[in-house]
Amino acid sequence: MKKVLLIVVQVILLSLFSLAGNFISKVFYLPISGSIIGLFLLFICLHFKIIKLSWVEIGAGFLLAELLLFFIPSAVGVIQYKSDMIHNGLKFIIIIVLSTLIVMLVTGFSAEFLLRRKERSKQ
Repeated sequence: MKKVLLIVVQVILLSLFSLAGNFISKVFYLPISGSIIGLFLLFICLHFKIIKLSWVEIGAGFLLAELLLFFIPSAVGVIQYKSDMIHNGLKFIIIIVLSTLIVMLVTGFSAEFLLRRKERSKQ
């Protein structure tokens, strides 16, 4: 019971970062999604030790474990556009594959860059 309560509290804390990001995005009319701004806020707070990793680690792990559930609404939404999928399906697949490859490449290069930078700072 204690672990469930801890997960709920941590998910609420993570949600507050998302809500803060949405608020900032709307107030300043930013073309960036509020959830992305919320992630940056969380990153900054973790980096500068404003909040401890242990305050959000279990809740974040829970959300990652249940990530597939967040894609169900979009999958159901795609069903509404069956005719578009039939006529433009190949274009959609090409876009999905290319964007996935780009994300993987950028993530890989960023991770390598940060690891090399971290290794240099240790020396």
